[in-house]
Amino acid sequence: MPSIDTNPEKIEEILSRGVEDCFVREDLKKELLSGRQLRIKFGIDPTGPKIHIGRAIPLRKLRQFQLLGHQIVLIIGDFTAQIGDPSDKLAKRPMLTRESIEENMRDYKAQIGKIVDIDRVEFVYNSDWLRPLGFQEICQLAESFTVQQMVARRNFAERIEKGEEVSLRELMYPLMQGYDSVAINADVEIGGFDQLFNLKAGRYIQKHYGKKEQNVLTVQMLEGTDGRKMSTSWGNIITIVDEPNDMYGKIMSLRDDLIVKYLTLVTDIPLHEIKAIEKAILQGENPKIHKMRLAREVVTMYHSEKAAAKAEEQFENVFAKGALPEDMAEIALGVADIPLELKNKKIIESKTEWVRLVKEGAVGVHEGEIIHDPKWRPAVPCVIKIGKRRFVRFV
Repeated sequence: MPSIDTNPEKIEEILSRGVEDCFVREDLKKELLSGRQLRIKFGIDPTGPKIHIGRAIPLRKLRQFQLLGHQIVLIIGDFTAQIGDPSDKLAKRPMLTRESIEENMRDYKAQIGKIVDIDRVEFVYNSDWLRPLGFQEICQLAESFTVQQMVARRNFAERIEKGEEVSLRELMYPLMQGYDSVAINADVEIGGFDQLFNLKAGRYIQKHYGKKEQNVLTVQMLEGTDGRKMSTSWGNIITIVDEPNDMYGKIMSLRDDLIVKYLTLVTDIPLHEIKAIEKAILQGENPKIHKMRLAREVVTMYHSEKAAAKAEEQFENVFAKGALPEDMAEIALGVADIPLELKNKKIIESKTEWVRLVKEGAVGVHEGEIIHDPKWRPAVPCVIKIGKRRFVRFV
């Protein structure tokens, strides 16, 4: 067993930086100072194939615990993902197929390994204990909650108020997530603030089964590129596997008022430096300077310092000087299915995205007309611009 670091300053940073709520803070602080190795639980439902930097925030918090010597238990929610987490959802979430979950899970470990020491993580799959549960055991589990507790949940209450359906399947989700804590003997569970109900469910269910109640730490939620909560469902994400140029450009498109929050939540820049940056911006310093610092830090973290420098150079050439990027994708003029070719080259996610972008007027010939027809085909060599940052050359 590794030695446990009980440095009070490091513990205070764990309990405060980027933290929205800590329940129960004093008990968790006492546990961290005790020198006992804690089991830190974090669950990921593989609802999309790529981890975005909003989801990376709790992973970064896990890394802090790991550096103090605690055991990270990472639950891949291969069973719960099929049910669908209703947290912060104002409509029923569709059930995922086993096939789509397996596809999404394919690269999860490699992506998680960009943030935490993967060799020291205990990986488990909640299908191992949830799938075998019989109806009698599920009824026993359900005894830990009342209907009143469930329907009082904010998003459920809002949907009921509007006359919308809330399925029994959705009510079961917090029970399953809570039972995960029983199965792995969690001392602490980490999650986003929108997960608070589910995280506290773990405490109720552990108590129901005669176990010590876990402490709960929730991290702040991160806004995406459109200002709403970052969500794979909404497509407003910056993923940790985005190409450097795309990652840099997306960060540069953020609202200026998000710079300090992003610096705090997604980088390792010391807090005293971030406070100085915040003060400088309030005093009138150009926010772009600090947004570029943010973009460099993030690209360096997930790629390299060299990749960050190159992405910054390209951004300045394309967006400040009007030049075309040097390494844009190329497509043959006579290609039969342009959206499919764009998808295969990972320029767009799907044919549906192409149709949406065209209809929104977000696709056009470089320094030429906007493209309004999703079936458009170039007659001569040209460059098209898709959105703000994607360029494609037809040759």
